[in-house]
Amino acid sequence: MNIKDELIKSVGAAEDIRLNDVEMNPLNVKAVMINEVVPFDSSNDFYGGANADYMKTTIPLFQNAGLLVYSIDDILNLGIYITNAVKIPKTESAVDKSCIEKSLPYLEKELSLFPNVRVIMLMGDVAKKSFNMISKKASKKNAVPAVSTYKLRGSEIFYRDMRIMPSYIMTGGNLLIEKSKSLMTSEDIAVMAELIK
Repeated sequence: MNIKDELIKSVGAAEDIRLNDVEMNPLNVKAVMINEVVPFDSSNDFYGGANADYMKTTIPLFQNAGLLVYSIDDILNLGIYITNAVKIPKTESAVDKSCIEKSLPYLEKELSLFPNVRVIMLMGDVAKKSFNMISKKASKKNAVPAVSTYKLRGSEIFYRDMRIMPSYIMTGGNLLIEKSKSLMTSEDIAVMAELIK
């Protein structure tokens, strides 16, 4: 299945929406990692190519978690699918709420494509907010408590029999500065990898 084609078929096409153009078997996916927002340049996204900026930070996080990965294909082969909550590139430092709302139908449908998911990792506050919007629509309540990520790490949060793991953003230059968050993200990835074995 091509994820982009499936989402366009189900939700429709929109000029400013960026979707993962990746061919895969959705039955193999056991974990989904939701990053915050697509990059301005699609070639820097997770499925954008060998030198994509997003992979320059993501691969070391996986390697520091003890996983031998060198590409997005290696991550997919582990049963882990990575996507972005917001499918529209941000033009300011903060992500506009309207962009989250416009992207939500795509993210919601995207998550429904994977029937064997056991873990969803929310990589940053925008991912957490987006997922809560989906869960609130379905169950009238937030799946993830509205508290700081550091207070939630290690908590066992479940939504529809899936473990929900709030963690930190996995892309961008801040990872080079905030070494402690990078370390905690790798620790969370290691936990996720154990849960889906």
